[in-house]
Amino acid sequence: MGWCSPSTTKQAATTLLLFSTGVTLFSVGVHLSYANIESQREHTPMAVVPASSSVGSPLIAEVDMGGGFDPSSVIVRATVVQASTVFYDTSATIDKADRLVAEAASYGSQLVVFPEAFIGGYPRGSTFGVTIGSRSAKGKEDFRKYHAAAIDVPGPEVDRIAAIAGKHKVFIVMGVIERAGYTLYCTVLFFDPYGQYLGKHRKLMPTALERIIWGFGDGSTIPVYETPIGRIGALICWENRMPLLRTALYGKGVEIYCAPTADAREVWQASMTHIALEGGCFVLSANQFCRRKDYPPPPDYEFSGAEEEPSPNSVVCAGGSVIISPSGVVLAGPNYEGEALITADLDLGEIVRAKFDFDVVGHYSRPEVLSLTVKDHPQHPVFFTSAANKESEQKS
Repeated sequence: MGWCSPSTTKQAATTLLLFSTGVTLFSVGVHLSYANIESQREHTPMAVVPASSSVGSPLIAEVDMGGGFDPSSVIVRATVVQASTVFYDTSATIDKADRLVAEAASYGSQLVVFPEAFIGGYPRGSTFGVTIGSRSAKGKEDFRKYHAAAIDVPGPEVDRIAAIAGKHKVFIVMGVIERAGYTLYCTVLFFDPYGQYLGKHRKLMPTALERIIWGFGDGSTIPVYETPIGRIGALICWENRMPLLRTALYGKGVEIYCAPTADAREVWQASMTHIALEGGCFVLSANQFCRRKDYPPPPDYEFSGAEEEPSPNSVVCAGGSVIISPSGVVLAGPNYEGEALITADLDLGEIVRAKFDFDVVGHYSRPEVLSLTVKDHPQHPVFFTSAANKESEQKS
């Protein structure tokens, strides 16, 4: 069961009222609220890694949970956010995220997924002054401003988002532009309801002109997190069309497959449905809904590729955010109407029922014929041996 609600409290409350007068809000099963999680933690220990003083140390690890309750009987309420960035204003964008998470939490959502590059912005229509063999002075200045709007991971903005997750007691999957020195990455961050930053996924393969402005991720940031509401992972936009990368997530047992994107075309829906069926998982795809006026006005920000400058109310990204079940049923969305919170209840028992038909890395695999090797260690351009040598000498 799902619904789309406009991202204003008054309108959203009306939507919920309509559903509550004649439609059951919850499917049969156990609705696992945050309070339920706390209660079950008393009886069902969850494997965790030790907390440390370093920022970003996860409390929920990529490890197996203990027994004690049947996870396939759990029903999880999830929301995908369809909303625009406040471009070049990172603080205001995080404020907006706080309001949206609060609204989703007020409906009982336990997981909130944001679009690709929500923090930092998706630079739609911008060329950054790039032609083969040259870059314009204005394009370099555009990159400077874009770099300034990105965030360090870990960093103060990560702490703010973690606090939002803790305040509203929800899991958050957040698309950001990550700044690592002078290189930017299109990244997804994961947060738990205890206000902890869990980790990140960096986009492995930026698309087309994105490769000019974003660095490439590596195999060390393809996590799937074991949580009380299911195993959560994410791939970004056209990464989702890479079969081997999807298989890496399937191999880690992903159950709630998040797909933040910038692709609003109808054909995107076919990819999302295929992944849900292929992986036997829930697919949650979040995209921004943007009008021209959501970006800075010209000449500060110009849209290239169009015959004329779009009018302020022109839709430049129509959204299409959607939630799909492991059997390929659309539970909520796609929405192309405006900013919205797209919400559905996920019956985790559907995963087991779907895997009975087709388990892509289980009974339907043929490892003696086909196999995948994932190089999951970090790749560094510079490696210093002096510290390691000194430590070795001291031990000897």
